[in-house]
Amino acid sequence: MAEVLGTFEQAVLLALARPGTELGKEAYGRAILKEVGLRLDRPVAAGAVYATLDRLEEKGLISSRVGPGTEVRSGRPRRFYAIEPAGVRALNEAKAAVERMWAGVRWPLKGPA
Repeated sequence: MAEVLGTFEQAVLLALARPGTELGKEAYGRAILKEVGLRLDRPVAAGAVYATLDRLEEKGLISSRVGPGTEVRSGRPRRFYAIEPAGVRALNEAKAAVERMWAGVRWPLKGPA
């Protein structure tokens, strides 16, 4: 059985996997940070996103490359991230697991009578 992804890991991976966003096939940290905050509908710490990106890369779910510096960034390079096939599989498995857990449960839940 594959390792279960946490909610925050899923949000970061979905930011990279979501077609039609400004992120495109490769995204940099600040754009990912913004997308994750939108997905979770709450402020997100940059450190949490970067730590999660590092962890996902160590797991082989994403990859990164360093791009050239730009004038806007005073010549500093920018790291770009992309989801890998293993990351797509992990997201599919996470969604399937949640759907199995909720199978047969009426929504919305009601508290005790």
